[in-house]
Amino acid sequence: MLSLKSKYRTHTCGELNTKNVGETVVLSGWVHRKRDHGSLLFIDLRDNYGITQIVFNGGDANLEKLRPESVIMVTGTVVAREKSAVNDKIPTGSIEVQSSAWEILTNSDVLPFQVFGDDGSVSEDLRLKYRYIDLRRESLHKNILFRNSVIKFLRDKMWDMGFSEFQTPILTVSSPEGARDYIVPSRYHHGMFYALPQAPQQFKQLIQISGFDRYFQIAPCFRDEDLRADRLLEFYQLDLEMSFVDLRDIQAVGDEIIPEMIRKFAPDAKIGSEIPHIPFDTAMLKYGSDKPDLRNPIEISDVTEIFRGSDFGIFADAVAGGSVVRAIPAPNSASQPRSWFDKLGEFATKELGLGGLGYIIFAEEAKGPVAKKLDADRIAKLRKIAGDNASLFFVCDKAEIAAKAAGKLRNKLGEDLNLIDPKEFRLCWVEDFPMYELNEETGTIDFGHNPFSLPKGSLDGDPLTIKANQFDMVLNGNEICSGGLRNYNPETMVKAFAIAGYGEDVVKEKFGGMYAAFQYGAPPHGGCAFGIDRLVMLLSGAENLREVVLFPTNQRGQDLMLGAPREVTEKQLREVHIQVRKKN
Repeated sequence: MLSLKSKYRTHTCGELNTKNVGETVVLSGWVHRKRDHGSLLFIDLRDNYGITQIVFNGGDANLEKLRPESVIMVTGTVVAREKSAVNDKIPTGSIEVQSSAWEILTNSDVLPFQVFGDDGSVSEDLRLKYRYIDLRRESLHKNILFRNSVIKFLRDKMWDMGFSEFQTPILTVSSPEGARDYIVPSRYHHGMFYALPQAPQQFKQLIQISGFDRYFQIAPCFRDEDLRADRLLEFYQLDLEMSFVDLRDIQAVGDEIIPEMIRKFAPDAKIGSEIPHIPFDTAMLKYGSDKPDLRNPIEISDVTEIFRGSDFGIFADAVAGGSVVRAIPAPNSASQPRSWFDKLGEFATKELGLGGLGYIIFAEEAKGPVAKKLDADRIAKLRKIAGDNASLFFVCDKAEIAAKAAGKLRNKLGEDLNLIDPKEFRLCWVEDFPMYELNEETGTIDFGHNPFSLPKGSLDGDPLTIKANQFDMVLNGNEICSGGLRNYNPETMVKAFAIAGYGEDVVKEKFGGMYAAFQYGAPPHGGCAFGIDRLVMLLSGAENLREVVLFPTNQRGQDLMLGAPREVTEKQLREVHIQVRKKN
């Protein structure tokens, strides 16, 4: 390691201990905290590596005026603290430095918020405006260093597994890959634009066609999407691609890396012994989500046939009209007060958009308005699903709507009944995704997932029944990886895009480089990408993605620190042949 010693320091602020007692040292850092005890003045001096307490003689007017977060250099002698003054919370807590000389390197202005104390009441926009101050706060500083360690671990593992690291272009071509592109005008080519990559998808496949067997990179990706708490405009992924593989070969990378990473960076975590493989259709039925949180033991059941032809007319009529009924058990909830059930009913109407929420309480006997309309045989079947001392909630609607609503209700019940262990880490692979889906607004067929996926079996027949060689890896209800086998045959590629409404001319125009490359011998290949920001968030326990990113935008996509986006000069616009039309 390169020496950290310089004219500004002989040691870092996290380095000194009782072995250094009696030594003369030089330290530099930020004034973290200052305490004036009259005859003595104490400063906690902070740098990237830790905090050391500095002791000054009182009465120095310059010291007394020194503001927090000013940067100073101190020369002094290391002394052992008295036993009563030892601070076991920091590595340097057994010593302090008695200052013999000090110097201000830079003064700090009055702070917009305090660094000491990690005050949680400061607004996020203010923190982002002064991100360089925010990053000095212990929790955030720790998150960013933690991220650095995670990325090093991932990079080392990929090298150990025989992957080669390559970098792909940032300025590339716009292509229909799901989200909106960020576009960059060309000065040299009038009226033409580059696009920032949503992912290195075409390049990673071209790397395989170029004969490189195992590729990876820590790739920046850009998507102009509507913002949410769990979404960033700019994000990073561990991107990888492999030749001559099947699905299990690709998933073996995740099986190798992710459990080991959890054990290393979340040592107190409880990790499931197996990583189950769950078909998409099963996930939607049992969990109401294609990214199920397996820490939650609740499983959804299809009870459509139990209600078909029953005396509970609301459901029976809906089933006759093509709806389904999903049952969501709530274990050990039979003794919950009426208000608890009322609040869940309110959740169903306001948050799920349902007309109401039917349920049966299984105490010694079945209770509730639904139970009164069902015969003993149907009640017995439902009790078997719910279990004793439980409640069973029902969602009745068209299959897709019912699945999603039941999944959200499952999540809420898991939280409300404290069924989820926060120290548990449960992984799963969700696979066999639909190749296509119906666009409800236009009534047309769209790609359901990655358009470059290799379809499973024939492309003939009903497109909505075709599955893709596509998978996601899910951790505690969060998608952390997506990947699959790629389409490497040009005829299949053209046919797959034609089903989604893209003619061969569009394929050649939008994906001309890759289409041409397919004509010259492409190996069977596939790959995936792991979301680094989300992985770091989950492992660190951070509340949102912005807490693990060095310089993120806010939830409106603004960089408040540097002032982006902003207007540019008329000269800059003319150079790239653009005229801005003002909004009315």
